[in-house]
Amino acid sequence: MSKDAVLETFPLSFQWPAADPFLFCVHHHDAYPAGDERMAPPIAELAGRQLGSDFSGKDGWSMYHGGVVPGFPPHPHRGFETITIARQGYIDHSDSMGATARFGHGDVQWMTAGSGVVHSEMFPLVERDAPNTTELFQIWLNLPAASKMVEPHFTMLWAEDVPRITHEDAAGKKTSARLISGALGEHAPPAPPPDSWASDARADVLIVTARMEPGARWSLPAAADGVHRILYFFEGGALRVAGEALSPRHGALVDPTAELALENTGDDEVELLVLQGRPIGEPVAQHGPFVMNTQGEIRQAMLDYQRTQFGGWPFGEREPVHERGRGRFAAHADGRTEEPG
Repeated sequence: MSKDAVLETFPLSFQWPAADPFLFCVHHHDAYPAGDERMAPPIAELAGRQLGSDFSGKDGWSMYHGGVVPGFPPHPHRGFETITIARQGYIDHSDSMGATARFGHGDVQWMTAGSGVVHSEMFPLVERDAPNTTELFQIWLNLPAASKMVEPHFTMLWAEDVPRITHEDAAGKKTSARLISGALGEHAPPAPPPDSWASDARADVLIVTARMEPGARWSLPAAADGVHRILYFFEGGALRVAGEALSPRHGALVDPTAELALENTGDDEVELLVLQGRPIGEPVAQHGPFVMNTQGEIRQAMLDYQRTQFGGWPFGEREPVHERGRGRFAAHADGRTEEPG
């Protein structure tokens, strides 16, 4: 295959660049210790951290904006969507709609912020006698102007419902893929939220994570002309993309119209994330957690948040977490409660 299939490569830092309709992706991977009675790191292990804004990675983990429990206390969003793929550990969600959830270990939360929502994402350290490794992707997907002011909403894609695709090549080497959005062959995941750009069939949004055994070969089928497709090589030692070596912890913007041949040429497993979608093609104005089309709309978002707090914070705690023994669940604003399985 021609090397022209790889259009551009770039290194992966904390916040990964993306292409329209995506805004960016962040990969959190924290080796948290055993939790104390608060489901928090022992107080002695917090020394030397700038609590409230700790992105240090000290000892292999960060507190982020948490002061007691790691994570992200209440903060606002408007005008886009967050797609949170929880690979290890738990995330405790609470929001200004009055909804709550605990998800993890392969679950996906897809939240349409729309006209405005305040939510918290805390990482409870539920294990008292073992490490609490937490790993997740958070992907920001833009909304078109017609959907930026829809009602906030979230959908849970439980791990048990996310399609797992296993491919065995001619040499018997396996690739295992999880399909978050879009279609691969006969496989399709649960539907995204109704107002998502991904719910429009023309958008051709594809989100896939894949793990390749050493020596494994796998190909992504070609997509329609005009979409953007980016591959992120975030774990492993050696990968060839369309015959071209891609350095570890690098991304590649690729030609979507070419079948993309991938080969793990190293001695360790390789892990990948693929984001694909048709561009929305509208102006993007962003200020922190607000993503609109014009600076005037950004100013209005800030005024609206100052005036309404997007419904206010209905919980008494700033870093709300659920009971240690609580399983995975989602309690929605309409009173509906769901659990996986």
